[in-house]
Amino acid sequence: QVQLVETGGGLVQPGGSLRLSCAAPGNIFTFYPMGWYRQAPGKQRELVAEITSGGITNYADSVKGRFTISRENAKNMHLQMNSLKPEDTAVYYCNMYRMMVPTGRRDYWGQGIQVTVSS
Repeated sequence: QVQLVETGGGLVQPGGSLRLSCAAPGNIFTFYPMGWYRQAPGKQRELVAEITSGGITNYADSVKGRFTISRENAKNMHLQMNSLKPEDTAVYYCNMYRMMVPTGRRDYWGQGIQVTVSS
């Protein structure tokens, strides 16, 4: 199921930069929490960065100081990735979630986009 759309992935050399973008469905007008996850081969999917509806951000220790998550409106989010390292290589997934009653958390996901950091 693909509900969000990621763009901006690709191949970059160590020390380089990439900017990922995520677009939510056109009928989303509420500032739900959003974030970026990634999964590398043989590794568990991990939360990279998140941003609340109020603009509060949180980052994995491994990317602090290098990645910046931002949100321009209810539908569009970005992840600026600087000083990229080979260990950043992974498929990156955009996420948005809503707390539903009575079922609980309802997640929206992108299909994933490849980021490869290699010389």
